[in-house]
Amino acid sequence: MTGERAIYLRDIPLDDAWAAFDAALEQAGLDGPFPAEDVPLDAALGRVTAQPVWARVSAPHYHASAMDGYAVRAGDTLGATETQPVTLQEGTPEDRARPAWPVNTGQPLPAWADAVIMIEHVQPLGDGRLAIHAPVAPWQHVRPLGEDMVATELVLPANHALRPVDLGAIAGCGHAAVRVRRRPRVAIQPTGSELVQPGDPLVPGAIIESNGLVLAAQVRAWGGEPIRLPPVPDERAVIRAAVERAAAGADLILINAGSSAGSEDHTAAVVDSLGDLLVHGVAVRPGHPVVLGMLHVQGRRVPAIGVPGYPVSAALTGEIFVKPLLARWLGIVPAPPPTIEGELTRKVLSPAGDDEYLRVAVGQVGERVWVTPLGRGAGVITSLVRADGIVRIPRFSEGHAAGDRVRVLLTRDPGQIARTVSIIGSHDLTLDLLAQFLAERHPAYRLSSAHVGSLGGLLALRRGQAHLAGCHLLDVDSGEYNVTYIRQYLPDAAVRLITLAGRVQGLILPPGNPKGIRGIADLARPDVRYANRQRGAGTRLLLDHLLGQAGLAPDQVRGYEHELITHLAVAAAVQSGQADCGLGVLAAARALELDFLPLAQERYDLALPLEHAAVPQVAAALDLLHDPAFRAAVAALPGYDISQMGEVAAEIRPAGSKPGI
Repeated sequence: MTGERAIYLRDIPLDDAWAAFDAALEQAGLDGPFPAEDVPLDAALGRVTAQPVWARVSAPHYHASAMDGYAVRAGDTLGATETQPVTLQEGTPEDRARPAWPVNTGQPLPAWADAVIMIEHVQPLGDGRLAIHAPVAPWQHVRPLGEDMVATELVLPANHALRPVDLGAIAGCGHAAVRVRRRPRVAIQPTGSELVQPGDPLVPGAIIESNGLVLAAQVRAWGGEPIRLPPVPDERAVIRAAVERAAAGADLILINAGSSAGSEDHTAAVVDSLGDLLVHGVAVRPGHPVVLGMLHVQGRRVPAIGVPGYPVSAALTGEIFVKPLLARWLGIVPAPPPTIEGELTRKVLSPAGDDEYLRVAVGQVGERVWVTPLGRGAGVITSLVRADGIVRIPRFSEGHAAGDRVRVLLTRDPGQIARTVSIIGSHDLTLDLLAQFLAERHPAYRLSSAHVGSLGGLLALRRGQAHLAGCHLLDVDSGEYNVTYIRQYLPDAAVRLITLAGRVQGLILPPGNPKGIRGIADLARPDVRYANRQRGAGTRLLLDHLLGQAGLAPDQVRGYEHELITHLAVAAAVQSGQADCGLGVLAAARALELDFLPLAQERYDLALPLEHAAVPQVAAALDLLHDPAFRAAVAALPGYDISQMGEVAAEIRPAGSKPGI
């Protein structure tokens, strides 16, 4: 490559990128399993067998008693009954008439014995004589030689990932060590002058180096040996020297960041200067600017992958390229992830030329499974944390319509999906506390919340997509919360309104309130930038009500169209200087050490369709509203009132329905 700025060679399909990589691996002799090494059994868990394991000895290697009792010849017990017992003589194990030899579980049988009578089925008569009241069959209560394994028998095949029970089987058949594939050594080289280590002081522009942790954990989980290296600055010569050093002792090198086409993106040029640049740019999202190459270092060929710097792109690049390569070197086929089919909750448009890996949340309400797309930002690593799985949208499909059935590759235990409480609606900080307490009190259950606004939550209930909806919708005519809207949006449902908390809403302001904002009227000032909530949010409706009371129109508010989906997002916009104020709860302002101008006291409810009241995880979550520790945790949040927590604010039934129906 020429020049100082990296340029994409070609944006190619994923299959073509793998084909180019495969060809280079084959040419370098790196397309098959790695060599073998012997490791002691106590260090072999998770390793992959490089050859079959054959039994060196039989197990057991002698005829062993399976019970505490007496070793006998089965033929000597023939004819024994309750009324006419057979008498045996306890003595030495030498062969003599009608002998019985005491044995404990696991002890060898005398050579003449072929059965064991349980001790509780023997009656001592004195003088070593024993009364037997029932016969035993040959080899009854005996573990014969080789019952478990016979010498020379196959115990485990090659290319098998060793489990705890496998180690016991290998030891039991006479081995102290096992021959396994050598672990691939994967060097992880972060690049970027802006990188700082976790825990270091942060200044604007500094980025915490977290991708190395994620990539190293992935490599370890997939059977490799990660080598984490310290970050190097965005200087081509420095990066080249670091990569060359790292590659000398590694089987694979991951160069994190610098794979795009900016002036400080040097990965492609470095790979090109050290060997063969095979691919620069793959038609996948996220993870578009991937680099694939083959380095020539000290007479060795070392594959290199330029991993994009955005956290989601980095993690998915590991899944798409690193995981299958390590599996190939270990001689295994990765187990396919569990899958589930469900209905999309909203329309998804996808870039026509790319394979997209869409992060989704999955919820089960009744018998229906719902799939909700999460944020697509490549820098939003919490979308991977919150995701229950991935929907792969192939190239040229252009996406899916709402209601389409899609197949989800799950990243979570499928059973956990059915045990999840699904809450959709208005954002509130107490929902995170509720999720935390549910996980502590009832570890089998999980709470998942999606923030789409109060009206969005009621619509989700109407479509059967949630168990509960959080809402705080004020009817300005009646002064009542939520009831009017439930009658309007859920006219055919029986719904119970349960109060979660009262809370203070007001304007979140920078420390010291530098713009001197004193009330809603100040939002019309041209020097005031406002951060709003999304359409359908109860906070948005409250703002519109307050604007109306002040005689203001939305178009007089600079930033009215600046929509955010949580109270904390509004507070973050104010903290960062993106906005001068925004309507939200006091707790969000205090969380980011911001000022606050109180404007309203409101009630936040959970709307529960009665058809879900008996669902075990829902009942468990609602029981927490009466838990003293949970109530104390909510009461400790600034601006929250728990005096009505857990009370039924209203029960709304369809018009014309009879009580109790």
